[in-house]
Amino acid sequence: KKADPMRTAIVFLASLASVSAFAPALPSYTRTTTKRAGPVCSAVGGSRILEPFEQRRALKVISGLQNFDAKNVESVVKAANRGGATLVDIACDPDLVRLAKSLGDVPVCVSSVVPEDFVAAVKAGADMVELGNYDSFYLEGRTFSPEEVLALTVRTREILGDRMPLSVTVPHTLPLDEQVSLAMELERAGAHIIQTEGGMPMKPSAGGIQGLIEKAAPTLAATAAISQAVGIPTMAASGISAVTAPLALAAGAAGVGVGSAGKKPK
Repeated sequence: KKADPMRTAIVFLASLASVSAFAPALPSYTRTTTKRAGPVCSAVGGSRILEPFEQRRALKVISGLQNFDAKNVESVVKAANRGGATLVDIACDPDLVRLAKSLGDVPVCVSSVVPEDFVAAVKAGADMVELGNYDSFYLEGRTFSPEEVLALTVRTREILGDRMPLSVTVPHTLPLDEQVSLAMELERAGAHIIQTEGGMPMKPSAGGIQGLIEKAAPTLAATAAISQAVGIPTMAASGISAVTAPLALAAGAAGVGVGSAGKKPK
């Protein structure tokens, strides 16, 4: 039987997300904020979803915030289930949520920038919500200010309450110091996961391994800075590959999010 390239890539990335594989390389950080009492997962009742972040072995497979192609989403979700991912991130659509839940046991996260859209998806069975995955909006010339991201976070909490696991992406378009400040505000506003980004606009000067590292550089920089400033897990996404996943973990990430990296083996 012919091997599934997407599954092969996800299996390999899942092995890289094992904290035991990189524990010797992980630096010890002194955070500048006070961590929440007890594990994040116990505070929100979402242990199955957030426990991998607590254990620093989370692997989220992303199908795309504006990807409503059911066949494509089905392929991504199946690969995530077979490959050992701990979370699959899909567009915020109730029908897609029901499809994803019918295909396996991997928890389902839905992404949107419209908090009101989360309600139907959560009712359909979504396990987590994500404000972010802004790449498609950047291509349209739209950016997100710190004030807008914070307001969306507060609104999401008002609509869903504080027990629904919430991940929020910090826009890479902000200067690094502003990204850190926003992450701290988002933690205070009730976010459970901070996601970093930065791969889309990068144009590497070289191919191969050097190009992969250059592409991930903004994500890695944001991860290193933010993970030291907040007491909640940080996920590195955008530009992450099999080459740079270990670097993200060493920079302080509790896990990695991959999209294009899961489409072909490295």
